[in-house]
Amino acid sequence: MCEVETSHRRPARAVCPSADGRLDPAIPLHEYAYLLGLYLGDGCISPGPRGVHALRISCDDNWPGLIRLCSNAIRAVMPANSVCHAQAVGCTQVVSYSKRWPCFFPQHAPGKKHERPIELAEWQRQIVDRHPWPLIRGLIHSDGCRITNWATRIVAGEKKRYEYPRYFFTNKSEDIIRLFTDTLDAVGVQWKSAPHSGGAVNVSVARRESVALMDLHVGPKH
Repeated sequence: MCEVETSHRRPARAVCPSADGRLDPAIPLHEYAYLLGLYLGDGCISPGPRGVHALRISCDDNWPGLIRLCSNAIRAVMPANSVCHAQAVGCTQVVSYSKRWPCFFPQHAPGKKHERPIELAEWQRQIVDRHPWPLIRGLIHSDGCRITNWATRIVAGEKKRYEYPRYFFTNKSEDIIRLFTDTLDAVGVQWKSAPHSGGAVNVSVARRESVALMDLHVGPKH
């Protein structure tokens, strides 16, 4: 069952981008870039009756702030459509119905994302170039995390504990990993990657200056 959020309905503003790739000025770029990151990480689009599609973003129940941010981003991009919450095991699906979701996310296609090519349309690339940090934040908030590691060191004969934060992003899609790391490069964040279980790739951001940048623009889930 989908619990509909109460909100004031507003006229639709953004329309699908034109065939020549020009960017619709009505699209809220910052919110769209964040929503794109959430969709690429934990989102899907499902067809329904009469050409209506459901955009579903799965958000861990441990992070109520993430559920709120996701709902706000969807509402900003598609202001005339309601947003509802559907409870699943361990997570809340943030759902919105529209015939236009496939053209807002042309990456939509049958099958799992890591089993098919994922490429940005030219108008999406323009948004990411202008607003790289919301995309990074959306990807981290979906398939990433900020954790605190610790280590011990003997100093003057005493064992001391040191803590240091780092960010991780894990995904099976080579294209999504490349989009994430290319965007990190664009904003000056240093990263390393390593194979992860199940065929995924784990991207780590651990350098102090890069973590400080991530803290400034991304921050932990809440």
